[in-house]
Parts: sequence; structure tokens; C-alpha cells
Amino acid sequence: MTEDVAKPRLKTEEFDFHLPRGMIAARPARPRDSSRLLEVGAELHDHVFRDLPSLLRPGDILVFNDTRVIPAQLSGLKGEAKISLTLHQRTAPASWRGFARPAKKLTPGDEIVFSDTFRATVAEKGAGGEITLTFDREGKALDSALRQYGAMPLPPYLQSLRAIDEADDEDYQTMFAAHDGAVAAPTAGLHFTPRLMEALAVRHIGHSTLTLHVGAGTFLPVKTEYVDNHPMHAETGEISETAARAINTARQSGGRVVAVGTTSLRLLEAAADHEGQVHPFSGETDIFITPGARFRAVDLLLTNFHLPRSTLFMLVCAFCGTAAMKATYEHAITAGYRFYSYGDACLLHKVEANT
Repeated sequence: MTEDVAKPRLKTEEFDFHLPRGMIAARPARPRDSSRLLEVGAELHDHVFRDLPSLLRPGDILVFNDTRVIPAQLSGLKGEAKISLTLHQRTAPASWRGFARPAKKLTPGDEIVFSDTFRATVAEKGAGGEITLTFDREGKALDSALRQYGAMPLPPYLQSLRAIDEADDEDYQTMFAAHDGAVAAPTAGLHFTPRLMEALAVRHIGHSTLTLHVGAGTFLPVKTEYVDNHPMHAETGEISETAARAINTARQSGGRVVAVGTTSLRLLEAAADHEGQVHPFSGETDIFITPGARFRAVDLLLTNFHLPRSTLFMLVCAFCGTAAMKATYEHAITAGYRFYSYGDACLLHKVEANT
């Protein structure tokens, strides 16, 4: 996993920047691989995403997150009060943790009604609007009810721009989505198309998949004065023995490991030893990567442009250096790149011993 070196405490305000509201992408590029791609190394280079094969080397391996986003946003009633819920982690066949608004109206034992035939009981109430719900059904029956009554859980900044609609059912899933459980898309994977995967294969650039079920905690801003006081919510992930072997073999053969998205990077680093070997993994991780971290498993990172004061912006600052990433974002804003989940992407080359 990443290894922290001795460093002074980081203040959240160090990761702030101004983004004009008009630069937030309300819809994805069409086709997906027509989005823009900013390569970040010793210099900045502007590309189109479909140029990616020419920016990688034969023998490199892309690692995708194959989680599938579920319709985890629910609206219900507690008596006459309207309750909005975003589920973020399944804890049992009939139970989910989630964030409720307004949470102050809820106490353990309260019933939330989603329809005449679908309801849940508040089992626990935590801090920050988090609750644990026990539904009136479990397993596949609960999955079916969520598909019927739930909506795609677009991030709050997208929902502030427009309403969720049917196009999001497809737009907010990657082509690799295979395992239900995420409540946020691994958005770097949204840029890939079958055509682009064929072009990568022609260049002898490999790929593998892991699974990290992204939670709604990824939307939470860092509100603490100091970064290390921010609580990271745990997420469930898995790296198979086959995937770990493919990643390690590529690196041993001279290839570079390219994490497609911060979610893939976080799980790879959580599963890597001090030598950079990736081990099979199954369980939870709450790894929080900030400047000063040493990356063991990942050489390049493909990712979108992130929110100010977010854990994801802190992660990319750890990967490339805070000053370099602030300069990168200034360039992206000036050049008109589109930000956040449906926006453009950047290809980051790792910088060692960054600040």
C-alpha cells in the first residue's frame, strides 16, 4: 500500500480552487471517446481521449473498476415528511447504510414508506445524516425493488444543474460494469468504447479488472480544518487472483500499471506490498491518500477533474504534486476542459517524493 513519509499536517484550505459553474459538464461527450484528455508529465499536452493508445506503451496494463451503479437514490415518507435517501453500503441482505435528508426528522424505529408495498425501518442513526435501514425484503427481492423505485444516484453537483432522466441510466455506467453495488460511477471508465479497446489491443496494451463498490462518501466534502481529521467511509472491494497475477506479470515484464480512476488506484494501493506486488484482496478499505504518500503499485493514473477541497483532488495532488496539479487545473480551466463526473479526463504521470 502507499506509505506515508513524515510531513506537517495538511490544511484543507490548501486544496481549494475556484471553478466557474459553467465548466461543470451536465452531459457526457458523445461518442464517449471524443472527450478531451490532458496529459500531465514534465509538460502539459492537450489530446482527445481516443489518442490514448499512442500515449501508452506496448506491455502497459490498464486496470478498470467493473462495479455497476445501482439505482440507490430513494424518496419516501415518514408520516407527512418527505425523506430523501442515498444508499452507500450494503451491510446485510436486507440492510443498507445511507445518507438521509432531512436526517433530523428520523430516529431509530421510524418507518419510511416508499410505496404501498415497499418500506424500511431506521435501525440506527449516526453522525452527518448517516442512517442504517432494514428493508421489508432482502437479497434479490430488495435489488428488484430498488430497480423499480430507485433512481440513478447522480452526484449533488449534477443534480443542481438538471433533473435525473432516462439517459443517465446508460450514461452513468461504464462499458465494464458487471457487479452491482456502487452508488457512484468510476467515472474515468466512462470515456472508453469498444472501438478504443480494440485500438489498445492492437498496440498490445493489456487490461484487467477489479471491483470497488464506490460509496456516496466519495461525494462528501472535507469540512475539517485539517485533512487528517476527515473520516473516510469504508468501501467493499475485490481483486481476484487472476487479476493480481496479470498486473504483476505486466509490471515484471517492463509494463506500467495504469489505474483507470481513483477507485482502481485506491484498491491497488491497498492491496500492494512494499515491493509493489499486488495481492488478491476481498474486504473493505478506507485508505485515504494525501500528499506525502509513496505509491507502490501504480505508475500512471487516468482520472477526471475533481472538486476543490475533495479527497479525490488530494489524491491527485499526492500522485503528481500539489503545485503541479494546481497549475494543471488552471490550464484546464483556461483551455475550457469540462469538469467532474461527465467531464473530460487527464492522464497523470507519477512524480516521486512530491509535495
